[in-house]
Amino acid sequence: MKKIVIANCNEILNSAQTELQEKYKAIGIQNKEDLNLEDLNLIKPDYIFFMHWSWIIPESIYNRFNCVVFHMTDLPFGRGGSPLQNLIIRGYKETKISALKVDGGIDTGDIYLKKELSLEGTAAEIFTRTGKIIKNMIEEIINNPITPTKQIGEVTSFKRRKPEQSLIDNSINSIEGIYNFIRMLDADNYPHAFLETDVFKFEFTEAKINNSKELTAHVRIIKK
Repeated sequence: MKKIVIANCNEILNSAQTELQEKYKAIGIQNKEDLNLEDLNLIKPDYIFFMHWSWIIPESIYNRFNCVVFHMTDLPFGRGGSPLQNLIIRGYKETKISALKVDGGIDTGDIYLKKELSLEGTAAEIFTRTGKIIKNMIEEIINNPITPTKQIGEVTSFKRRKPEQSLIDNSINSIEGIYNFIRMLDADNYPHAFLETDVFKFEFTEAKINNSKELTAHVRIIKK
């Protein structure tokens, strides 16, 4: 049996990670500090899969081991940060998850395979679907000899969004636009869509469209 390490820092993907660890007796990593060359040299993994990872993967690791990361765009389209939010805010209804070999660039590595992903629902619901798809992709890579191939197509890049960009501003001028803005940030540990006054911050989740002129949402009011 192949030796597998699975790295993940998104709690929504924990269930899929656990299933893989149990089935393949894989080692799980969830913290930056646990991804170190000394431990990996003892494990000698055939693959290190990064289901969701927020930190830079050291060159000493990706040069020594087969490191595979998963990105929520049809690469080379959408290289860079915050792919889910950047896709939804641009009006995309679906995307692909790309499994790629880690190299020295930002999402520039060779592609193992791609799978379709719907962008319907909240960010949390999308990540739940993502976890199941990534689990199947990992199993496909483990069980089938796949040679990654160069990315083909026009390169476009996304910028990682900052927390202050979760402010609902006047650039959003439709109910559907507000709905998409709220839902794309609706997951734990994400900077939720918000409005604010000098005294209070209003955070919005669980948006539902009632008609073209109205939606309802859960609001959390925080005194600054």
